[in-house]
Amino acid sequence: MKLVPLADRVVLKQLEAETKTESGIILTSSAQEKPQEAEVIAVGPGTDKVKMEVSVGQKVIYSKYSGTNVKLGNEEYIIVKQADILAVVE
Repeated sequence: MKLVPLADRVVLKQLEAETKTESGIILTSSAQEKPQEAEVIAVGPGTDKVKMEVSVGQKVIYSKYSGTNVKLGNEEYIIVKQADILAVVE
């Protein structure tokens, strides 16, 4: 199966949470903060008013409380509007 977003929606795959702090402390799963960085998996066609500015494979930072979580098979994805994407990581 494949997710194909409509209009100005983008399918993201969240990157793994950090398991260790910069100083070397190992974090338990309950202490790990949900990362706001994700990889773009699929991009909708856009609308007459919204031109899509991200493309598949880019890493992006998105709003913390945005989107809809979807599980497809063993994979989890987040579907967000393009407006919820704050930046592209280069």
